[in-house]
Amino acid sequence: MARTQSAAKILTVLNGKGGVGKTTTAINLAAVFAENRAVLLVDADPQRSATWWVEREDSALGFDFSQENNARLLSQLRDITDYDLIVVDTPPALNSEALAAVIPVADYLLLPTPPAPMDIAALVDTVKTAVQPSGVPHRVLLTKVDSRRLREAREAQEMLVELDIPACKTFVRSYKAHEQAAIEGIAITQWKGPNAQEARADYYQVAAEILVDWRKR
Repeated sequence: MARTQSAAKILTVLNGKGGVGKTTTAINLAAVFAENRAVLLVDADPQRSATWWVEREDSALGFDFSQENNARLLSQLRDITDYDLIVVDTPPALNSEALAAVIPVADYLLLPTPPAPMDIAALVDTVKTAVQPSGVPHRVLLTKVDSRRLREAREAQEMLVELDIPACKTFVRSYKAHEQAAIEGIAITQWKGPNAQEARADYYQVAAEILVDWRKR
């Protein structure tokens, strides 16, 4: 694939709390976009969850990878011209210097969260304190959605709309496939076990929604 010579588009995945599917989202979207783009995944989280995943089996995930949480270097992501897209997995801490450095240079912010009321409340706080003031385009992505409780996810979406917080139409449903893919060090696009088709489809649909947003701008 020919490398671009212009600044890469930067997709930052963030939430002010952990355990929401942030790294799973970053890894799997990087893999989806890498099918037809030059992609770099940056692990800016000191917990290094993405690093553990990528280095788990030294798998070929289709994208390049870097671990970096130095705020000064992260603020220079726009200087990178060797990629079409940079996906950043950020720390689950709103007071993080790394997060503060990444948000202003991002083209798009994606905020994964489970649909449970407490998770949504924390997410709304994140949007109001860290996202909306930045002016960066963004969407909430509902993750870890129980297929037996889709009503809860729909109600969460409706609440976000009422709060004027944009949300993806797609839900990322909860499957063991996501956990198993991480253990094997592969993306969900490479998973061949149970519910592979359903789990892959969710992330392909999320990527499609993001692309639609980008084409509007």
